[in-house]
Amino acid sequence: MPLPLVALFVAAFGVGTTEFVIMGLLPEVAESLHVDIPAAGLLITGYALGVVVGGPILAILTSRMPRKSALLILMGVFLVGNLLCAVAPSYAFLMGARIIAGFCHGAFFGIGSVVAADLVPPGKKASAVAAMFSGLTVANILGVPGGTALGQAFGWRSTFFVVVALGLVATAAIVKLVPRQPAPKAVPLAGEFRVLLRGQVLLGMLMSGVMSGSLFATYTYIAPILRDVTGLPPSATTWVLLVFGVGTTIGVLAGGRLADWKLMPSVIVTFAAIIAIFLVFYVTSPSPVAAIATIFLWGGINFACGAPLQVRVVTMARDAPNLASTLNQSAFNLGNAGGAWIGASALTMGVAYRELTFVAAAIAAVGLVAAIVSYSMDRRPAPAMVPAE
Repeated sequence: MPLPLVALFVAAFGVGTTEFVIMGLLPEVAESLHVDIPAAGLLITGYALGVVVGGPILAILTSRMPRKSALLILMGVFLVGNLLCAVAPSYAFLMGARIIAGFCHGAFFGIGSVVAADLVPPGKKASAVAAMFSGLTVANILGVPGGTALGQAFGWRSTFFVVVALGLVATAAIVKLVPRQPAPKAVPLAGEFRVLLRGQVLLGMLMSGVMSGSLFATYTYIAPILRDVTGLPPSATTWVLLVFGVGTTIGVLAGGRLADWKLMPSVIVTFAAIIAIFLVFYVTSPSPVAAIATIFLWGGINFACGAPLQVRVVTMARDAPNLASTLNQSAFNLGNAGGAWIGASALTMGVAYRELTFVAAAIAAVGLVAAIVSYSMDRRPAPAMVPAE
């Protein structure tokens, strides 16, 4: 991996840890702040809404800066947000801090994706973006299980203090390893937004949103699912999250390779596999061994879509890559927020934890339809030119 991609990988690892680690700590956070688990789950929604709102704002504010400078400013926002999480005295304060921490996420992955793609020759761009995104998935192997174990042993606040330390390491890596690039060519803001109205760009963002929405409708509640449905002790959550993380890392790298070969066909097949794995998880979730094996496959299949969809949106909006890339991250996280909210609403209405898999499969089906429509539009012949009389 080229050294600049290593720096982006390290930063993505830190950002991914703070995004996902709260899931393994929902029972501890809920008990400490005197709220129920569905309310604690909304802290994930708050982070995602911070991404949705803050990403485009920060992308616009940094659009005229050299991309390295923009990445460093975004890491500063990350550090402040997570420090506030660590010292939060109440549920409302923690919610606000999670929103602030989420502000940097979309713009960081959006601008970082463009930087990663520019570092490699054509034909390897999806693999380069996948290499950066693998920091997000390795966070599920090391950061999330480690943070969960740390939080269970020493209190959930200790986890966020360690995340701040990770952010400092990531910032130093960007300073040292990412080359300084000239500021992007100035494009009128109205022109950038017109690019975003293209049908293929909107379909790409829709696919991104429903892919992550299907994931978070169930994964948000993985700790109580493992406890109440699978029958595993709370201490086992750490190891199951590690298994999920290994699957996601394999999936994101494989997805990048497949996208460099056949992008949209691989997306269609992946969405069909996502639907299938949710239905399988309904069957296997009561059995510890079968459930853990399914969770491994689930992680790999779901995350195989991430880099291809990011490259798809940037390619379809090539005239405004920074903003489009960032807004696609907002779409991912709007899906996170929507999925967590749909899962919480379903639980409140009496849906069992195990039955959340049906909710997730239905959301993924929307993405499959969108992928088929988008691919058919690619294959539609261009209209014939009518000669002038």
